[in-house]
Amino acid sequence: MIPFSDLATQYRLLKEELEPAVLSVLESGQYVLGGEVISFEQDFARFVQARYAVAVNSGTSALHVALLAAGVKPGDEVITVPFTFVATTAAIRYAGATPRFVDVDPGTLTMNPEQLARSITTKTKAVIPVHLYGQPADLDPILDIAHAHQLTVIEDACQAHGARYKGKAVGSIGDFGCFSFYPGKNLGACGEGGLVTTRHEEADHKLRMLRDWGAARKYHHEYLGFNYRMDGIQGAALRVKLRHLESWNKRRSELAARYDVGLNNLGLGHVERAAYGNHVYHLYVIRVRERDRLQSRLQEAGIQTGIHYPVPVHLQPWASALGYRLGQFPIAEEAAATVLSLPLYPEMPDGHVDEVAAVLRRLATEQQRLPLEGHVAGH
Repeated sequence: MIPFSDLATQYRLLKEELEPAVLSVLESGQYVLGGEVISFEQDFARFVQARYAVAVNSGTSALHVALLAAGVKPGDEVITVPFTFVATTAAIRYAGATPRFVDVDPGTLTMNPEQLARSITTKTKAVIPVHLYGQPADLDPILDIAHAHQLTVIEDACQAHGARYKGKAVGSIGDFGCFSFYPGKNLGACGEGGLVTTRHEEADHKLRMLRDWGAARKYHHEYLGFNYRMDGIQGAALRVKLRHLESWNKRRSELAARYDVGLNNLGLGHVERAAYGNHVYHLYVIRVRERDRLQSRLQEAGIQTGIHYPVPVHLQPWASALGYRLGQFPIAEEAAATVLSLPLYPEMPDGHVDEVAAVLRRLATEQQRLPLEGHVAGH
């Protein structure tokens, strides 16, 4: 079996670094926040060249408190895309605001700036572009539009640790950047974790209160806050892993390039790789008709795959109250029906990539071949 990811192997390779770091937290007794979390915040802020970094307990919490720190409130609207993990939109609802969607670009599957410009109303307060699959959204036109309308830009960088847009690290370009450290991410915790970056001192102060019951000091609660604090063990583990992130991202790029060669001339569609930024390949995604059938055939051949994401947010049952319907965002809907994520993780052997490519070539040349032609060609 070729796994989609292999966190156990990563642990074994890092065991001599991780275990002393975690044990030091256990010995210190600082199990919530504490010195390791503070040090991780400082390390991560330097890594993405952000002025401030505030660690929380998940990427969802990061999005939620970023919206609140931006002043988003009930009655406001926040524009984002429907082709993303549901947390992006859920956080908007948690803040009491109304999500408004714009379709994605047919090549990169990230926010379409032209549609953004046409979707702003007097109620719009913020914009959340999503850096999808490890690739940045096209931020310059998004920022220009947002600044013209005095809107806050919150980067959803939960899938893009270390990605850069025109030389700048994502998460440091908008007003806020939100990261998830779910274990399978490019930088994953040994459990849950998240973080918000910002360049605004006042926002940093508010974020720190919101994650810790709205208190600047114990038992004095300025805001209705939350228990969104990061555990000390996660701070320690993430500090260890952060030292490896650049080499892991480089390895992901090498594996993606190997896939490119192995899958060349099969007629598969790919998510376009934009010239404006560098892709850190959180996922290697192809696009193909009869995707579900192909996924089943790959599973039969011992190859695990994923679908990110099979149902766009505007068509999720819980989102029906927002009033959207099938056909309103055709690019997102087609993407949801055609994307397939192939195995890719830094510890993956070259031979596994070659085997996946060989199986896909075999399936493409069978007598009753699968229709592999993709909907988005090229890179």
